[in-house]
Amino acid sequence: MDYSQRMAQILPPSALARRIARARRRGERIVFTNGCFDLIHPGHVRYLRAAKRLGDVLVVALNSDSSVRRLKGSGRPLVAERDRCEVVAALEMVDYVTLFPEDTPYRLIARLQPDVLVKGGDWKPAQIVGADLVLGRGGSVRSLRFARGYSTTNLLKKAQRQAAREGAE
Repeated sequence: MDYSQRMAQILPPSALARRIARARRRGERIVFTNGCFDLIHPGHVRYLRAAKRLGDVLVVALNSDSSVRRLKGSGRPLVAERDRCEVVAALEMVDYVTLFPEDTPYRLIARLQPDVLVKGGDWKPAQIVGADLVLGRGGSVRSLRFARGYSTTNLLKKAQRQAAREGAE
């Protein structure tokens, strides 16, 4: 898939709902995950690859910039929502990317009705927002293995420590 085709995979929720409905009519299994995806690191890539193996269509919903600020603080996100969408959409295992402005994707999950809902291993299935909706439809909720040593927060702390060391020299 070339760059222009990959960019076409970034859709507003209304258009995404129509695409998901068509995929479901074709018998495809829809996998949904969400997050900030502020700085993409190997943990994200491994996680998204594992999520894609659970179905046919992988939807990644990104917190909007305002949502990230509410959740992570005024210094975040480091990467603007439009750029985060572009980076995530460029990953070969991702089929669709969308944004949501709320702090949780509950309304979006209700609208899209995925077959599989996934989060990283730092989330217990019972804690995953929207689990009630997916399980209520007969779907599954999975907590995928967490790639230890990778986190945007830890990367930021490491960069701050490095900058402090360099500033002290």
